[in-house]
Amino acid sequence: MSCHGHNCFTWNGILRDLQGRNMFCRGQPSMSASPTSSNGFEVLLSALQNTEDVQSTVNVLNILDELLSAGTDRRIHYMIRKGGSEALLNALVNNYSGHCAHCNYKIVLPILYLLAKVGHKDRSIGKKAEEAGAVLLTLNLLKNNIKHAKRAAACLLVIQVFAQSVSTATLIGSNQGQDDIYRLMPRYTTENLQTIKASINAFAALLCSNTNISSAVSKGYVSGLLQLYEDWHSKDTKHSAIEIRHALLCCLHRITRRALGRRTFVSQGGLRLLYHTTQTCMLNKCLTSLVEPSVQLMRKCLPKTPLPLTSDHSAYSFPLPARQCTACNVVKTSDGHNLDFLEEDEEDDEECQEAATIDYDDDLETDLNKLCLCPDPDRPKEVLHQYSSLCPELSHDFQELDLSSRRSSPSSSSSSDDHNLACHNGERRWSTEVLSQAKKDPPNQTKSDAAILKAKDFNSHNGLLKTSTVVGSKVIQTREEAKTGPANDDCKDNREENNNSYDFTTIDKLIERQGVFIPYHEPTMYHAAAVKTKSIPGFDILAFPDFLGHVPKPENEPMATRKPGVQRQKVIEDIQRFMNTDDIINQVVFDMEDDRSPDMPDSLRFFSRFECGNLRKAIQVRRYEYDLILNADANCTQHTQWFYFEVSNMEPGVPYRFNIINCEKSNSQFNYGMQPVLYSVRDALNGQPCWLRSGTDICYFRNHFCPARGSRRTTFYTLTFTITFKHNEDVCYLAYHYPYTYTALMAHLKLLHRSIDPTKMYFRQQFLCATLAGNPCPIVTITGCPPSRDYKDIHQLRNRPCIVLTSRVHPGEPNASWVMKGTLEFLCSRDPVATALRETFVFKIVPMLNPDGVINGMHRCDLNKEDLNRQWSKPDPFLCPTIYHTKGFLYYLNSIGRTPLVFCDYHGHSRKKNVFLYGCSMKETLWQSSSAVDTAGLKEDPGYRAIAKALDRIAPAFSFNSCNYTVEKSRSSTARVVVWREIGVLRSYTMESTYNGFDQGIYKGLHMGIRELEEMGRNFCHSLLSMTKDTKELYDTSMINYINLDHNIQDHRSHNIFEDDEPPCAEEIEYSIECPGLPGSDLESDVNKCMACTDEEEGVAHLEGN
Repeated sequence: MSCHGHNCFTWNGILRDLQGRNMFCRGQPSMSASPTSSNGFEVLLSALQNTEDVQSTVNVLNILDELLSAGTDRRIHYMIRKGGSEALLNALVNNYSGHCAHCNYKIVLPILYLLAKVGHKDRSIGKKAEEAGAVLLTLNLLKNNIKHAKRAAACLLVIQVFAQSVSTATLIGSNQGQDDIYRLMPRYTTENLQTIKASINAFAALLCSNTNISSAVSKGYVSGLLQLYEDWHSKDTKHSAIEIRHALLCCLHRITRRALGRRTFVSQGGLRLLYHTTQTCMLNKCLTSLVEPSVQLMRKCLPKTPLPLTSDHSAYSFPLPARQCTACNVVKTSDGHNLDFLEEDEEDDEECQEAATIDYDDDLETDLNKLCLCPDPDRPKEVLHQYSSLCPELSHDFQELDLSSRRSSPSSSSSSDDHNLACHNGERRWSTEVLSQAKKDPPNQTKSDAAILKAKDFNSHNGLLKTSTVVGSKVIQTREEAKTGPANDDCKDNREENNNSYDFTTIDKLIERQGVFIPYHEPTMYHAAAVKTKSIPGFDILAFPDFLGHVPKPENEPMATRKPGVQRQKVIEDIQRFMNTDDIINQVVFDMEDDRSPDMPDSLRFFSRFECGNLRKAIQVRRYEYDLILNADANCTQHTQWFYFEVSNMEPGVPYRFNIINCEKSNSQFNYGMQPVLYSVRDALNGQPCWLRSGTDICYFRNHFCPARGSRRTTFYTLTFTITFKHNEDVCYLAYHYPYTYTALMAHLKLLHRSIDPTKMYFRQQFLCATLAGNPCPIVTITGCPPSRDYKDIHQLRNRPCIVLTSRVHPGEPNASWVMKGTLEFLCSRDPVATALRETFVFKIVPMLNPDGVINGMHRCDLNKEDLNRQWSKPDPFLCPTIYHTKGFLYYLNSIGRTPLVFCDYHGHSRKKNVFLYGCSMKETLWQSSSAVDTAGLKEDPGYRAIAKALDRIAPAFSFNSCNYTVEKSRSSTARVVVWREIGVLRSYTMESTYNGFDQGIYKGLHMGIRELEEMGRNFCHSLLSMTKDTKELYDTSMINYINLDHNIQDHRSHNIFEDDEPPCAEEIEYSIECPGLPGSDLESDVNKCMACTDEEEGVAHLEGN
């Protein structure tokens, strides 16, 4: 480090010299202390303020500079705490006379440099400078040294530091400081680059004040800054002034923080200028540091564009029932089903609001009473008896056990068992036999079939798959399932009315050819269930994948690799759309609210008016690019994430870009390898009915759209992906995740019931209640039949502990339904573990808590515009019937001494990978929150971790380290917390399954598929064997061996607790309010460069440029 004085110095020599000259006041600390001791800074700072000797002052400044340069930021902060900022400010005031000719720059310059270094770390430097009178003094010093570059640079660096305070920046601006500094910013030159950079940075710093921004805009400085940037960009051919160009971008970033600045920037051609300069910078590697600031500036300044909708409210509205004062009872219908009769009444629409983001530690529940004490039930005990009918196993007499020997059960039982085995292994059979056979079909056969079954015939616009159409008549008759009666008469009437034999022939041919291969799925059964499904718009079209069915792809699919710079490229394309409208079409090609959407031959055709479908509007932007708008949840203005729609009329081999422009979440797994899923009707007709992960150039980022009517402040994000379709005249379906409809569930339950052997398994489907739209909410009881009707066997059955499982409270989480499907099929299978579980437990399963939301393609809410998983504390019997009655049933089990041993609510998670559990622990919550409560005396059964530990050993998809057992205040009304606190279920869980894939174990780098989801449902059942040690009535303890705790432990067990946390996205999802920094450039380095410059390098020069 060079000395500012002429003589060399040493620590002890300088201190002795200072002591000998008696420069300290009486009572000051002794100077014999080491400069690095706790009093060293105080000695130096006191000497700095009290000495009048020039050389001594210079030596003190050199010592301080050496100390700060050799140390870390801790030294600077220590100096600030010891009054270092005030000492430097006072020294500056004392050594500046106000006249340039009498000012000793041998002292002033080192003070300015030190003040810039220290003040940069002092948040209160602006206020301190104002109190010391140093702000206007520094501004005056700058005005007196405009022709001396090195001195001017030092003043500018200090002004930049002072302007950290808004009030100080405003003070400088009101004293013409901003105008004086602006005039120091010249057009391109090769001289005084450090001073020019300092002036631009100081100008940018002053723009932290809204007053200064308004002044700069009104004086035309935006246009001037753009002209300067263009001049430096075009003339800096050797790229020696990249830092100056970056500093100009920082000025533009600051001035566009206000809407006035953004409008002026756009009107002055800023977007077009930056677009063209960015194209040039992207071609030169040494200019890449200018690309990101330019792109972020353009993103921020793109004019806000309202969504092209007539209303921000959902296209679906539903009249809600009036609230009642009396309890809502379960009413039995004549067929034994439990239904609610709800009166419909109008209710005003209200905007749904998301819960505010809360700091995690502050959100933890620390009230010991709320953690320990069970609140009073939310209803009288007398009304709980109505739920006794939901425990039919307690009153069933099992007469079929006596009749089994007289029934022709051997063949049917064998058939049923074979069907169970086929279903259990159906995925593998399909992948190894059916798909391979499809590839081996002779060409003439494929061509002959294609003449009858063409993908384009199943376009939803053709209406072939209507619920009013009689389907599968040939199959039904060949299976001898057609029976005389009203149902067949209705079918006959419908056939005569339709009078379209081609439809029946085509569909029958489709069913005969494909339907028999898909486990637990029959198109005829699905169609029959769909007729009874009630939707808001009255869907009458079936989506082909749901009707025909589908199977998992034989091989695992890897997660997508993100291409570097993909988001930047998409953003630049969006900016180009704004500037160059020559190739812009902007034609609405689909509107959910308008059946008259134009049929354009050169456009894709879209459709989403089917169960689970969600696409509100499609707009053709360019020839092969489409903006898609999702429908908000019914009666809401928000919750847009789930999508499922049909697309047709595509050209094969052409990349189509899809932009979903009204997503709401601030980040997405689409930024971390997730892909949408695609189903091809052509592939299905060729024997490969699979949902496949598809799409390239996938990214998720904030866009410039805003609500249509400006009724709420909402930030929208774009999910963009590119699909290249393989076939001509194909019909394809795109979805956020593998769809699972309410109709599929109802058909699945019927097929399960048909497949079981009633002498070995007790399977009973009932209806918990009716939803708001009148759809029955099923509840299933599964357990093993007793060996005989002896009292001992019946008594054992009636005393089996209960396990309660629920799913799909959030309709946009179909992954939860696939896990539940795996659970149901496993529990109904002949697997020895399933048999053991049935003989040990009674399973009560509510497989879909939000049927209405699922049917109508919603993401988060029910028709009551509420998140049902936030209604468990006090569910409204009329607005939340499924939650009200599920909780009532749990209360009933508790009241009769059958509190569930385990409760688990299946969910999907959109922000993390793998599968994991959330549970409840009083002690872990108190430990995590650093509560003062002494937990040593608190007793808590550690068994709440048992299932997670078992899953970590047996389930490759499971991540033990992602599990959490704390109780948060914001989740106090969720099923997991309420069942734990109010019902007293120790093992109360939420099981979360990712939409994306895995980052650990044997599945690492792979997508989550249907196979893995169903496997997780089976593995959860396996983990319940860990509960058998709490059960005395276990018949065969050897079944525990099936859990095989030592299998593949090292392959899939998680280790690092932070492994599941996603790193920051490779590209900025949000707009950058501040200009992205330039690597290797900061204020301290600028100070050091200015100090190192000699007077010859940055000597006398006229700096004024504007």
